[in-house]
Amino acid sequence: MAFRVSSRRLCVALTTPRAAVVCPISSRYASSASAAVAQSNLPRGLKDSIAKEASLPNSDPAESSQTARLVNDQLPFMVPTYVRPPPMFEKGEGCYLWDVENRKYLDFTAGIAVNALGHCDPEMAKLLGQQAQTLIHTSNLYHNPWTGTLSKSLVEKTVESGAMHTASKAFICNSGSEANEAAIKFARKVGKVVEPSGEKYELVSFHNSFHGRTMGSLSATPNPKYQKPFAPMVPGFKYGTYNDIDGINNLVTDRTCGVIIEPIQGEGGVNVATTEFLTALRKRCDEVGAVLIYDEIQCGLSRTGLLWAHGSLPAEAHPDILTTAKALGNGFPIGATIVNEAVATKIVTGDHGTTFGGNPLGSRVAHYILSRLSDPELQKGVLEKEQIFRKHFKALQKRFPSIITEVRGKGLILGLQLTQDPTPVVTAARERGLLVITCGTNTLRFVPPLVISEAEIEEGMKIIEDAMAAVFEEPGKIEGTKGQQEMQDS
Repeated sequence: MAFRVSSRRLCVALTTPRAAVVCPISSRYASSASAAVAQSNLPRGLKDSIAKEASLPNSDPAESSQTARLVNDQLPFMVPTYVRPPPMFEKGEGCYLWDVENRKYLDFTAGIAVNALGHCDPEMAKLLGQQAQTLIHTSNLYHNPWTGTLSKSLVEKTVESGAMHTASKAFICNSGSEANEAAIKFARKVGKVVEPSGEKYELVSFHNSFHGRTMGSLSATPNPKYQKPFAPMVPGFKYGTYNDIDGINNLVTDRTCGVIIEPIQGEGGVNVATTEFLTALRKRCDEVGAVLIYDEIQCGLSRTGLLWAHGSLPAEAHPDILTTAKALGNGFPIGATIVNEAVATKIVTGDHGTTFGGNPLGSRVAHYILSRLSDPELQKGVLEKEQIFRKHFKALQKRFPSIITEVRGKGLILGLQLTQDPTPVVTAARERGLLVITCGTNTLRFVPPLVISEAEIEEGMKIIEDAMAAVFEEPGKIEGTKGQQEMQDS
C-alpha cells in the first residue's frame, strides 16, 4: 500500500524533465493508503508529505518534484524581487492554468486583473501571430498604422462611455507604472506653465494607494516600508486620507500641480472612493488650478461593469488625466495616459517619450482588446457575475461571522475583509485547485477574468468555502503563502 500511495511522486520522478503528465493516486484508495503510510516505517517527513499529496487534489509540488528541480536550477540567476509559491505554470486557457506537472487550477487572479479575456484568447493569439509576421517595431521616430488608431479608439470610447468627457489625446507606453510616470510629468509641466516661478510643483496622493515602483510612481505610493530603501523620494509629494472630504482644502493648495488617486484602491484593500469625495476633489483642483489624475490601471476597462470605474460619476467629477494598463493588453505589456486638451496643449515635442511604447504589435493587440472590453454585453455580464459572487460571500459571512467583516468593491474587483491573516486560505485554496490573492490588510481579493462563467464561479467559491473551513475550523494546520499581492513582504 505504501508503494501505491507513493505512485504520484514516483511517476513524477521517473518522467523526463519536460514531461507534463502525472499519475495521480485514485481517490478511492486515498483513505486506506493514508492509513497504510501512517503504519509504515517510512521517515516521518516523507510520510507526512505522501499523506498530504494523497488527501489534496493539487498539493504543492514536493521538494523532490520536477517543479522543484526546475525552480532550484533557475533561482540562482534571478534577482530576488518576488516570493513565489511552489507551482510553476506553463499553460493557460480561458480561466484555467496548468503547471509543469499538469495540475489544473481555476484562476481568480487573472494575472492581477490583467487577463480580462482569460488566458490565451484564441483571437488575440491569432492577431499576435499575424502582426508579428507583418511589423513588430519601428520606434516613435516614424509613423505606423496602429499607435494612432489605438489612441483614437481610447479617446472616442472613453467619451462615448460617459466617462472623462474632456478626453482628447493619448500617450501610449508599456506599463501601468510608465503611464503614471507620464501623468506625473504632465502634471508637473502644467504647473510650470501655469506658474513659471516653479512654485506650483507639489503632487498629492493618498494613503493605501499603489501607483507603481518607478521613482515617481513610488513617491506617490506612501508606504514607508517600500519607500525607505530607496529614499529620498522625488520631492514635492504630499499624502492625504482617502475619502476624507474635510482634509481636502489643507491638502490641495495653490502649490499643488496635480492630484493622483485610484477611484478604487486595488492593492490597498479594494477601497472605493465615494462620489462626494471625488466631486469635492475635482472642485478643489479647479479652484487652485491643479490637474486631477485618475489611476484606473486595475479598476478600469470594464472591471466594474463600466468601461471606466469613474463612469458613473457626474461630469463635474471627471479627471484631466486617466491612466490605464493591465487589461489593455490582456497579458501583452502596454499602457496609456489619456489627457484632455488643457493638458495636451502644454506638452511639446521632447517633453516625454518612449522607445517601445506604441509599437505596432502592442497597439494592434490593445486596439482589439479594447473593442472586446467595451462591449455592452460583456459589461452587463460583469454586473451579473458580481451578484453571484456576493451571494456566496453572504453565505460565507453566515458560516464564518467572526472571520468575515465586510465585502467591498464593484463588478469583478471585490475584496473580502477578514479579521485574520488570509494567506493560509490562499494556500488551502491553491492546493484544492484555485488561485486567489490578497491585498491591503487581511483582505482576500477577487479579480477573475471578466469572461468567467457562472459554473466556474460556483466551482471556485466551493473551493474557497472548503479552504476557509480547513483554515478556520482546524486552525494552525495550514501555513500562509507569502508574496500574493503586488507590494510583497519579504
